[in-house]
Amino acid sequence: MSKGQILVVDDEMAQREILRTILSAEGYRVETAGNAAEAVEKSTRTHFDLVLTDLRMPGEDGLSLVRQLTREDPPTLVILMTAYGSMDSADQAVKLGAFDYLTKPLERDELLLIVNRALEQTRLIQENRLLRQQIEERFRDEGIVSSHYRMQEVFDKIHKVSSSTSTVLILGESGTGKELIARAIHRHSPRKDRPFVAVSCAAIPETLIESELFGHERGAFTGASARQVGLFEAADKGTLFLDEIGELNVNMQAKVLRALQEREIRRVGGREDLKVDVRIIAATNKDLEVEVRGGTFREDLYYRLNVVTIQLPPLRDRSTDIPQLAEHFVAKACAEAGRPALGITTEAMRRLVQYHWPGNIRQLEAVLQRAVVLSDGKKIDYADLPVEVRFSSLPGREPSPEEAAAASGGPVRFLLPAQGINLEEVERDFIVQAMEMAGGVIAKAAKLLGLSYRTLQYRLEKFQIRREAGEASAPPEDEGGEPPPTARQ
Repeated sequence: MSKGQILVVDDEMAQREILRTILSAEGYRVETAGNAAEAVEKSTRTHFDLVLTDLRMPGEDGLSLVRQLTREDPPTLVILMTAYGSMDSADQAVKLGAFDYLTKPLERDELLLIVNRALEQTRLIQENRLLRQQIEERFRDEGIVSSHYRMQEVFDKIHKVSSSTSTVLILGESGTGKELIARAIHRHSPRKDRPFVAVSCAAIPETLIESELFGHERGAFTGASARQVGLFEAADKGTLFLDEIGELNVNMQAKVLRALQEREIRRVGGREDLKVDVRIIAATNKDLEVEVRGGTFREDLYYRLNVVTIQLPPLRDRSTDIPQLAEHFVAKACAEAGRPALGITTEAMRRLVQYHWPGNIRQLEAVLQRAVVLSDGKKIDYADLPVEVRFSSLPGREPSPEEAAAASGGPVRFLLPAQGINLEEVERDFIVQAMEMAGGVIAKAAKLLGLSYRTLQYRLEKFQIRREAGEASAPPEDEGGEPPPTARQ
């Protein structure tokens, strides 16, 4: 079985055949082209999983091919092959959308490593695209965006429980989308044409919660100048969503339990019981079993609610959903703001994916709404993101004092200079810090920064950091590094 289909583009036949031999031996299906025009013609007939192209070719060069192939829908991943002396062009290719670049003469192990990484990303993109289409077809009306396997289990439960009248308990951290799930259950149920009434039990003072839920008669208490219908009555024949039910005091828990058991309520100040036909969906970010053991939540109400339980994972446990969630929220925010659709740069998306999102989906949406407002370009860049998202996403190390101060809202030194942000200076400072932490070993610093060895090596040359940081030489191969390209020229 083929591991993927690759197109090799090079004007030198010997180079094409060497690459065909290496890649075919690894189980890839390989086609070749001698120039950019032939490559484009072949790509119109076959969608390749990956294209490896030389930079310097007669006619159109590799940069032109990168531009064309990355505009396709879906875009094709491209790896550029170039001589070490053409680093500026390689950097430009990455900015245009190339996945990575290799310097000639090529090394087999490095070639296979980068090809495998690129094809893994292609596979994930294809899987996400297919799953996204399926999800959009099934839940587009609910605004739920996910292709994660744990959310697939949630969707299966929604379908199974929607047609019943069973009480549902939705568990999850704040901001994970509990109300969206409750609305999805209602919309797929026989009650979809009846009211869906939502209330946050944490948002209503204890002195008012009974009146809010069950209503009151005129004169029941000071200020009760007229009869008020409660939310149980308002949701009759429909669904009542009790969010943050763990915040109810024990006295109110007893009254809610009676309403569930007897399917009747009594208004505050009233003398008659009123029959209600309400399906209850409850939600909480608390561990109710712990609350029961601690005596703060009634055991009988817990078991009455816990007929069907749906557990929502936090966003940090389904980070593969972040790209499509981000695109969804940006499109939504642009539409609401009446501005043209914005894209998201690769670097901004990387930082969104790596952030831990303590506020979950709600926080992600708020961050992207803010970014849409602040962005001056056609794409949201990482500079449009809050400091805590930008600086906590650098993998493999503790934040510097400057970054910690920025994330906590304290004084900021080099990160946010008074005259504004200079992105090149910020990038250079990150690299200097990483090199210091890695003891001058490029391979270790590249791992800290989430960059390939060659990408970091180019940036060190660009910013002249190796000389200024006092690095004597590139790391030896037994330290996890590679010989510099100049050593192979």
